[in-house]
Amino acid sequence: MRPRTPFVLVSLSALLAACAPTAPRPANAGAAASPMSFFVTSVNPGKGADLGGLAGVDAYCQKLATSAGAGGKNWRAYLSTTASGGAAAVNARDRIGRGPWQNAKGLMVATSVDDLHGPNNKLSKQNSLTEKGEVVSGRGDPVNMHDILTGSTADGRSDTSANDTTCGNWTQSGEGSAIVGHHDRIGLNDSAPMKSWNMSHPTRGCSLEALKSTGGGGLMYCFAAN
Repeated sequence: MRPRTPFVLVSLSALLAACAPTAPRPANAGAAASPMSFFVTSVNPGKGADLGGLAGVDAYCQKLATSAGAGGKNWRAYLSTTASGGAAAVNARDRIGRGPWQNAKGLMVATSVDDLHGPNNKLSKQNSLTEKGEVVSGRGDPVNMHDILTGSTADGRSDTSANDTTCGNWTQSGEGSAIVGHHDRIGLNDSAPMKSWNMSHPTRGCSLEALKSTGGGGLMYCFAAN
């Protein structure tokens, strides 16, 4: 009679292999990376216009983008700074890449830096969405949050029209002021500046309470620079 040991060993090996635990699959395995390359922050970090300077706010944009599945890009805040302490001014338009940029729903809001600062960009209340794909409330809503921090001129450069246009280059949460734009393109009147997405008026201060008093919440624009 032929021995059955080999058959038993093969069968036992197959059974053990079938019962062996498999490594858990990452929760986002197979999920496509988000096409989002532009958003309005859903919330302020908590200290008003004190954002930890450009490095701090860039990291905050990166954090929010990562939470939304778009962390594989180099995120930058659309903020300018003024010359200070030997450091040169920084223009918001020079730090956000070349475009094009899409919102969380995949809609292209601008094709290039020039388009972003031109009359045909698609920035609006309905298109300037948060990283969560949500609309930010604006003028006419129960809570107006349309003031977006920029510290910039209409063409995206450092604003030197006053002593302080950037709340101490985004390090102050008390005294000072910053230039804001209106994400919903609505102002107190129909003048072009009041309807600008990136330059509408200065704030009354740099604290979160001061920013809220003029119709904001200390929100920023974030762009993927690559």
